[in-house]
Amino acid sequence: MSGRLSIQQVAEKFDVTQRTIRYYEELGLIRPSRSSGGHRSFSPKDLTRLGLVFRGKKYGFQLDEIKEMIHLFDQDPSGVRQLERTLAYGRGKMQEVDDRIRELEQLKAEMGQWLDKFEEELKERRGDPV
Repeated sequence: MSGRLSIQQVAEKFDVTQRTIRYYEELGLIRPSRSSGGHRSFSPKDLTRLGLVFRGKKYGFQLDEIKEMIHLFDQDPSGVRQLERTLAYGRGKMQEVDDRIRELEQLKAEMGQWLDKFEEELKERRGDPV
């Protein structure tokens, strides 16, 4: 079993709970083997998959999208279909990020206008020169 990790070791490696690891197993994102005593044993492939899951979550992908991308590689070991799907999802996420940046820039500008207005009002109430 050399090179294999326990669920505790995997949870520590990714700084998540063991429950999170078990949940991803329930969803079929990883398939750790089991010892004769029923303990999970995680291979380097499982760790790679988990790394992809956590990276995907960091970038805002849904778990079903991540699962599809991971399973596409199982269906097409050349990786072509996986890369095509990842690019499509990635472009969509980039558009979402661009949209959110525009929303935040608008919000910032609006907040700036209100702060300027409040500052002027405060000066007037204090009798400060304008």
